[in-house]
Amino acid sequence: MTILLRPSNLRNPGFAAMKTDPKLNRQSRRAHIRTLVAKRGTCSVGELAGELGVSGMTVRRDLESLAEDGRVIRTHGGATLGERATFEFAFLDRVNKNREAKTAIARAAVDLARGCKTIMLDASTTTLAIARHLRGTSGLTVVTTSLPAAAELQHEPGIDVLLPGGYVRPASPDLTGSLTENNLGLLHADFAFLGADAIDSDGRVFTNPPDNSAVLLAMTASARQVYIVADHSKLGRTTLRCFGQLGQWAGLITDEECDREFIHRLRALNIRVIIAPRG
Repeated sequence: MTILLRPSNLRNPGFAAMKTDPKLNRQSRRAHIRTLVAKRGTCSVGELAGELGVSGMTVRRDLESLAEDGRVIRTHGGATLGERATFEFAFLDRVNKNREAKTAIARAAVDLARGCKTIMLDASTTTLAIARHLRGTSGLTVVTTSLPAAAELQHEPGIDVLLPGGYVRPASPDLTGSLTENNLGLLHADFAFLGADAIDSDGRVFTNPPDNSAVLLAMTASARQVYIVADHSKLGRTTLRCFGQLGQWAGLITDEECDREFIHRLRALNIRVIIAPRG
């Protein structure tokens, strides 16, 4: 089973902190409450009322609504962060880490694949940046296991988004499982861009958690050219599971803060490395 997404009502995950304003509307006020609770760990009704310039009764109503949605957990006299909100903040933290480097890598990847018809993207935050830079493209199909990447592109009139089906992982907004792997095996793409949690000096590519490796390998088998996209913080490291070697694929795209001696070692192994400039 595959799911072809055209403009619908998928939402982008995440939210932005807002400035304190006693005239905040309900939605903005509740977003601000979530941000305050996330930063402080726990907040009392009195603290929130003073911060927002509203009554304690208003804050209590907001907290009840947020608790029903799983955003916060009500405590005696206040609230602490709920599991769903914890996940959202953790995901945003990953997205924003080395953001400039990921943006540079995304630009280089999109330039490399310009004019192609089909691209595969895994569920890394670097490939999410690639999805954002694909906006405005026409005549393109994007196959992705990433729900945030699908949401980024669903309203683009020139892009068809194909989700291969499967289970949504509870700890990450992406698809996994045998259905995902089997459906990926039925497809073909011009390019696949895959993230990595670590790359060592021998060119071995690692992922964590290890159960994600089967989906990644299914993508590599279904694409004509495969590039690993990883910022400088991932280089010279290892994690639990190695799922391949850069020499098997088209190469690596990284950013200009990379260790040049490390890059020289990879190139000595006949591995193509593209260093994406910032700006």
